[in-house]
Amino acid sequence: MPRPTPAQITYGSATVVFSALAMLLFAQPGAGFGTALIALASLALGLLVALTAPASRTTGRAPRGNTAGAREQRAPLSAESRVGEHSLHR
Repeated sequence: MPRPTPAQITYGSATVVFSALAMLLFAQPGAGFGTALIALASLALGLLVALTAPASRTTGRAPRGNTAGAREQRAPLSAESRVGEHSLHR
């Protein structure tokens, strides 16, 4: 599962805070069930916003200096040659 970007976390958090404040101001619920319902609705709305926020567009780009042709020319490494490598190295 990909990690959320800082923008997604920011949008989701801001949505939770502002939607909770708006609903509490307009509904003016007493303590108890109404407040809990507003809190759950705000969290659900924040999660929805965070999940639908656009992800970073830099994931599909190749690093500078590498072209598709250069990557195709490289021979795949055998399992024996990769034994000491870190899992995120490649």
